[in-house]
Amino acid sequence: MKIVAQNKKARHEYFIENTYEAGIQLKGTEIKSVRAGKVSLDESYVDIKNGEIFIVGMHISPYLASGSFNHDETRDRKLLMHKNEIIKLLNKKERDGFTLIPLKLYFEGALVKVEVAVAKGKKLYDKRESLKEEDVKKRLRKQGIK
Repeated sequence: MKIVAQNKKARHEYFIENTYEAGIQLKGTEIKSVRAGKVSLDESYVDIKNGEIFIVGMHISPYLASGSFNHDETRDRKLLMHKNEIIKLLNKKERDGFTLIPLKLYFEGALVKVEVAVAKGKKLYDKRESLKEEDVKKRLRKQGIK
């Protein structure tokens, strides 16, 4: 598994409940840019429209060698999941108030996959508490205590 892009702020901004793996529908120039690593998941989220699931706001830079046949950089891209998984995600989103965010984009063999997380937003005091816990763990590791 080769990780192409990660949403590093997601674990700081959200409590991650569950994760799901989804395929992604890309055009030819988009896959070439993804292979080159020119992808950003920052400011992107996952939305469900008409029973289909889309990733919104993911930035894929244009492929320079393609000339005039380039793609739109931030278009909505369809994710490929089973219908029952989409229904589960829709229920969590609407009933329980969860948010769907992409955590990472990676290659599994020749296929590009997206890890979608069901998450709940953290409050400011939760973020501070998380930072304190990470700091304590880091100091203990430096002292040689697990």
